[in-house]
Amino acid sequence: MSTHTLAVVGGDGIGPDVTQAALAGVQAVAERYDFAVDTTDFDLGAERYLRTGVVVDEETISALRGHDAILLGAVGDPRVAPGVLERGLIVALRVAFAQSVNIRPVRLYPGVESPVRGVTPENCDLVVIRENTEGLYTGGGSLSHTGSDNAVAIQNSISTAAATADAVEFAFELARARRGRVTLCHKTNILVHAGRLWQDTVDQVASRYPDVEHDYVHADAMCQHLPLNPGRFDVVVTDNLFGDIISDLGATVQGGLGLAAGANYNPKGSAPSMYEPVHGSAPDIAGKGWANPAAATLSAALCLAGLGERQAALTLEAAVASVLAELPAFAGPDMGSDTAGLGQRIADRASQIDPHRHGADDKSLMSALSLLAQQRQTR
Repeated sequence: MSTHTLAVVGGDGIGPDVTQAALAGVQAVAERYDFAVDTTDFDLGAERYLRTGVVVDEETISALRGHDAILLGAVGDPRVAPGVLERGLIVALRVAFAQSVNIRPVRLYPGVESPVRGVTPENCDLVVIRENTEGLYTGGGSLSHTGSDNAVAIQNSISTAAATADAVEFAFELARARRGRVTLCHKTNILVHAGRLWQDTVDQVASRYPDVEHDYVHADAMCQHLPLNPGRFDVVVTDNLFGDIISDLGATVQGGLGLAAGANYNPKGSAPSMYEPVHGSAPDIAGKGWANPAAATLSAALCLAGLGERQAALTLEAAVASVLAELPAFAGPDMGSDTAGLGQRIADRASQIDPHRHGADDKSLMSALSLLAQQRQTR
């Protein structure tokens, strides 16, 4: 029996609750498919920062590094200035563990209604691959003459060939395992230097994947095409800022941020990847049991796929989808159960559901990511 070690960072607000609910589903599929999961809880987030003045230290980073993967709940607290926790923890871990690829699935599940007319489960299943460590998010810049009419802000954006190639190569690998199409999203007509680097990289990588088609869409045009015709896209690859924006647009198309999973992925397997829902910490409802654990559980399913546990990942995803289809509401007191109750309901469903009768297929993200993980393990 194989054993996977997971570092668990509940974080802030609703994070601990949705993470524990998600772990119930992970344990259920682990028992069903005969593997073990060992978890270690890490005290990271607002409470630790307020208590110690330190967001994360090298000793903790070293301890996290010793795990196969990291499950993160949510980070953010009104008592802490914006950016302290987000940059000090999430961005810091992305950089420390070379999580150069952000994976954001945009999939509409049966029984979930998109706010965009005409979007159906049959035409909404794409993946946004976002470069995860560079661009405007590197943090370089300056602000001078603050508070005066002469204030000047400079925010640096950095794109390197190495990190760009990581994202693009992964996008082509993923597309080859899915439906064979990559779309580059950028603003090459305005950001001519960074755009040229991205386009050159796509052209170079594409030459090694003759079985994968590729095209280009400007970022502003993507904001129209994605909601109106999501079926046009298979794998979209883009830079950090554009990816942050269009993946949240995709989340709206698929039913809301409360259903959106995410992964901060190390494509080389040299350090643990980190999996997290993207809905935030929602401190206003923390402790009320009103948070839907679907996104956290789908992120946990992505984690299992990233560890090569294909059947477990497909089963957990199918369990989430089948429970979502039964809910009278997707969040708040009208869900029909509290957070822990929904987590247990998903876990119970995962113990018996046949994923292949509920939409699982060989071209899904879970299948494709599992395949890439298995190929990496055999290299």
